[in-house]
Amino acid sequence: MGIEKVVIQNKLDSFNDYWNPRVAGKLNGQLVKLVKFKGEFVWHKHDNEDEMFYVVNGQFVMELRDQSITINAGDFIIIPKGTEHRPVAIDEVHVMLIEPETTLNTGDAATNELTREQLEEI
Repeated sequence: MGIEKVVIQNKLDSFNDYWNPRVAGKLNGQLVKLVKFKGEFVWHKHDNEDEMFYVVNGQFVMELRDQSITINAGDFIIIPKGTEHRPVAIDEVHVMLIEPETTLNTGDAATNELTREQLEEI
């Protein structure tokens, strides 16, 4: 079993597309994912999983049905299971997600061009 340091910026530099999370690590049934956001995602919720969004670079707005919360570099937000949400980024933002392996990025939204059922490991 090898132990490796993960250099987050190097991982982020390895891809350029948006809304396509990559797996950067695994622990206790959770995935550590890296993703770049730009624009609006779809409204969705996860009935069985909480999600944590940590902003590495940039900022985005987490839209909820009753409020909008700006998340800046160095901030994180936890979205409890069952909570409808939609990330929106005016400019490119780099985000680390920590969530169970079972979490589908588009949650309960109809499968669409943003749905990623198979994630690349980086």
